[in-house]
Amino acid sequence: MDLRRLRYFVAVAEEASFNRAARKLHMSQPPLSNQIKQLEKELGVVLFERTSRGVRVTEAGELLLEEARRIFVQMDQTTRAVRRVGNGEVGRLTLGFVPSASDEALPPILNDFRERYPEVELFLREMRPNLIVQRLHAGQIDAGLLYLPLEDPALESECVLREPLVLALPEGHSLADEESVELGALAGEPFILPARYAMMPGLYGQVIEACQKAGFSPEAVQKDVWLMQTIVGLVAGGMGVALVPASLRNLRRRGVVYKFVGGLSPTVELGVVWRREERSAVLGSFLEVAKHSFQKEARDD
Repeated sequence: MDLRRLRYFVAVAEEASFNRAARKLHMSQPPLSNQIKQLEKELGVVLFERTSRGVRVTEAGELLLEEARRIFVQMDQTTRAVRRVGNGEVGRLTLGFVPSASDEALPPILNDFRERYPEVELFLREMRPNLIVQRLHAGQIDAGLLYLPLEDPALESECVLREPLVLALPEGHSLADEESVELGALAGEPFILPARYAMMPGLYGQVIEACQKAGFSPEAVQKDVWLMQTIVGLVAGGMGVALVPASLRNLRRRGVVYKFVGGLSPTVELGVVWRREERSAVLGSFLEVAKHSFQKEARDD
């Protein structure tokens, strides 16, 4: 059935007049009358009784009017639902993240996303950065939050947090009372290093690069520690010193003091990562919120 003719029929039935319906539809009466005749011919029934005072819907026309209204309501609901899916307003998103992302970057992103897209089901998975990459490739998660850079041509990334690296020192360290510490002053100190992953320089690469720029290679007393909380805990236990993201200062730990690095002031980037070919509308909505959150933080700084 031609939906355009069906709309014409509803207009005539509701106005009880071809003239009024034609004006409402912004068309002349003869083409409208012709369209109704074509509809009656198509259905094989008379839909209107013509009288000197207008038109009256027949019994068959009453049934068609009821069904037509139901069809148009369903079409409108379907159209809205399709648009919401297409605009990334409904659906589901699975996000993997390294634990330290929850210290500063993740909370404002989640708050903004839940406020703007309350009907998107959001599933959060805390995991190692190498597992984030593996599960992205396997299609088991839609996006991940980990430290950049990431050398993977199948994945794209966008920075969502840029912050300085700070020194975590045992509170009894000889430099603990300094306002800031030159990184070169830690040459020869035992270092606790984050985990290193193939094709993922990440935080490990940033720490090594910062030390090398300061003129030394860190002496690892403990390495391949993937949890930032564990690194801070080992510092508190006097095992060594560490370079950690500044947001770790939110993790109050007895026995640890944090010092800004003088001179070079190294930084680290936390990024959202996703499959290059991914075209999910919900993912697009999440990336938009994440980028907006980063830009807002940059403006506030």
